[in-house]
Amino acid sequence: MEQLVFYLAALVAVVSALLVVFQRRAVHSVLALIVCLSSVAVLYFQLGGYFLAAVQVIVYAGAVMVLFLFVIMLIDPESEMFVVKRTRSLLLPALVVAGVTGGVLSSVLLSFPESRTPGMPGGLRDIAAALFRDYLLPFEITSILILAAVVGALILAKRSD
Repeated sequence: MEQLVFYLAALVAVVSALLVVFQRRAVHSVLALIVCLSSVAVLYFQLGGYFLAAVQVIVYAGAVMVLFLFVIMLIDPESEMFVVKRTRSLLLPALVVAGVTGGVLSSVLLSFPESRTPGMPGGLRDIAAALFRDYLLPFEITSILILAAVVGALILAKRSD
């Protein structure tokens, strides 16, 4: 059963990654990327990286992709027509997907193995130890570079006015 889920998630990840590249509309590419990132989260979960799977869903498939989707919808004027035309026909599938996702996430959170097996690799403690002990300097340098990029973008945006 585990191999079937693995191969199915891997197939969905590869097909949706190809759809990201070959879609004609940017909104469809972002939606395919959300599917790809969610299937990668399933693979992380199967490999025992429960925290990494949760971060993948919450941060990447959730927050970052929603931000991408809003930006693309603001830039692409045809995206508004896509949302208005398809909203009613996609309501029932969206509710089903939301219910299944909520059920899976709640079952994962209720049976989170971190509290029972604290020494399991890929857990929160291992990631925190690697991030704040082994890779502290690269982590801080990356945060400074991101801060400099944000300040530079603000200066360039203000200069164009």
